[in-house]
Amino acid sequence: MENVLRPLIVVGGALALTLLLGWLADLLLRRANARHPETPLWGLLRRCRPPLQVVLLTAILRGAYRQTKLDIIQDHEAGIGQVLSLVLIASTAWLVLRAAAAAVESTYARYASMSADRARVRRVRTQVTLIMRIVTAVVCVVAGAAMLLTFPELRAVGTSMLASAGIIGIVAGVAAQSTLGNLFAGFQIAFGDMVRLGDTVVVDGEWGVIDEVTLTVVAVRTWDERRITMPVSYFTSQPFENWSRGGVQMTGSVFLQLDHRAPLSLMRKKTEEILEHCEAWDRRSWSLAVTDSTATTMEVRVVVTARDADDIWTARCTVREQLLVWLAEEHPYALPRVTTGAADPLPPRPAGGLLGKDGTAADEHRELPDTGRG
Repeated sequence: MENVLRPLIVVGGALALTLLLGWLADLLLRRANARHPETPLWGLLRRCRPPLQVVLLTAILRGAYRQTKLDIIQDHEAGIGQVLSLVLIASTAWLVLRAAAAAVESTYARYASMSADRARVRRVRTQVTLIMRIVTAVVCVVAGAAMLLTFPELRAVGTSMLASAGIIGIVAGVAAQSTLGNLFAGFQIAFGDMVRLGDTVVVDGEWGVIDEVTLTVVAVRTWDERRITMPVSYFTSQPFENWSRGGVQMTGSVFLQLDHRAPLSLMRKKTEEILEHCEAWDRRSWSLAVTDSTATTMEVRVVVTARDADDIWTARCTVREQLLVWLAEEHPYALPRVTTGAADPLPPRPAGGLLGKDGTAADEHRELPDTGRG
């Protein structure tokens, strides 16, 4: 009977204690969240309850599994302890990552709620995203190393490998030169404020928005929902356009090729009317002017302003479309066209002779001058 009750008491007591401690931790976090609504930290930390319970249960079983006194456990004591140690290390890494993510998200959320500068908010979001990726990589590497060191056989291998760590580091650095270059370029982008999540950019002739920034690649979402994945080093070695750099307000131009008879004064009134009904226009300024002229057409430029890159695109398309429709319906003569005319007719050819230079008939049988060549 004791052989049955002892394992049930050990396992059941570990489960009960784990559930109790997890419930108490969640209760304290809920009360802290209610008392401090200005920060989402305590609410986000509640997501740490599952890994916390795994850590508590594994730690309790790791210290008390020998008390079960079962023959199978005593025969495989080393293996069971090894497995529990591995689970404890992995669950601890899981808990650390959840807590770090909660702290990072809480910091970003508070900054985003207090800052009115959207460019700075995107910059901070890019930085915290890369910081979280770095923390994840470091925690995973440390956890993996700790799990390997629990095997006695690997300790000797690790000791022998440390002696040649310098040579291995040099070889690895040469072999992974491009990868390390992208890694350092990622740090430069994050903390050099070159590009941020949500920035509107033109890279390699493609217009898009920065959708994701990792330690090695940057994903650009184009206007047609394609994803262009580029190495981070591209943004540190190649020129590119960042429409969101230096402020979100933008100015855009619309160019129209029109006939010289286009009614410019009426076009200005129509442009103002179009912009008054365009929600994308921020009402800062606009203008319409003739910027060039050729033998057949003149170039009319309309300049409008908007709050950001998306709105400037909408405003430009709206002005271009409605102006062309209005000109086609109300002033079709203003649209460019190819001017052609009928060719001048040739004078009639006489039936028996050729035309001379003055248009008169020439004698076909006129004597040729004597050249003396027989």
